[in-house]
Amino acid sequence: MRCPFCQEDNDKVTDSRAGEDGYVIRRRRMCLNCSKRFTTFERVAELDLRVVKKDGSRELFQPEKIRKGIERACWKRPIPTEQVERILMEVVQQIYLHESGEIDSDSIGQMVMQKLIELDDVAYIRFASVYRQFRDIHDFVQEVKPILDRNQIETRQKGSD
Repeated sequence: MRCPFCQEDNDKVTDSRAGEDGYVIRRRRMCLNCSKRFTTFERVAELDLRVVKKDGSRELFQPEKIRKGIERACWKRPIPTEQVERILMEVVQQIYLHESGEIDSDSIGQMVMQKLIELDDVAYIRFASVYRQFRDIHDFVQEVKPILDRNQIETRQKGSD
């Protein structure tokens, strides 16, 4: 590893720690030439995973696109950033467990929706409205009705306890 200060390729690792839930190793290094310290991060190289879009085109898997979709759905909701990160990590792990080198965008959307419905009904509906491309209010009502029915049942159960 080249020193960012003197450009020499002569250093030693002084400390190593796991970060980002064990997916990254943080290494503290010291240059043996100029004695300055710097930090490097080591992570597994991204797998060559492709997403098959609805139109049949393929593109390289980009977890950042999932993050943006989840963040948009959770915007101004009482959802901590840590939960958004946890959902992203769980979905990405699920995607990488996929057997082939390709996964269709529909499967990714379903994974995200499953996580969001467990987290927050409004975030789920926001994501679903974009993902399922609601055309009118009827599409919206069809998606909301099962959630309202579920909430009504839960309310009745709490009242009978």
